[in-house]
Amino acid sequence: MLTIILLTLSNVFMTFAWYGHLKFKESPLLWAILASWGIAFFEYCLQVPANRWGHGTFSAPQLKILQEVITLLVFGVFSVWYLGESLRWNQLVGFVLILAAVVFVFGFEAKPQT
Repeated sequence: MLTIILLTLSNVFMTFAWYGHLKFKESPLLWAILASWGIAFFEYCLQVPANRWGHGTFSAPQLKILQEVITLLVFGVFSVWYLGESLRWNQLVGFVLILAAVVFVFGFEAKPQT
């Protein structure tokens, strides 16, 4: 559970680092880059331990697919709440298809050897 919490928190930082500046297009690009790097530092402070501690409970591909699903969920909320954009049906279908990947990665993968 700690791995999933850390991945979620790291994704919140990542989403703000990558997309938060879109609300401030009037500010210089250099400031956006520097602010994004500053925010991304905290993402890495959570992401690296999540992967380090989660590996063994989860395989590397499982960690990656968890990361992607969490990213989509966090981004969906961020896009609607922070950016004020609505999600369209085709985007939601795309998200569901990626969620289907979880079934294949977790359902058919052998338990990692420790």
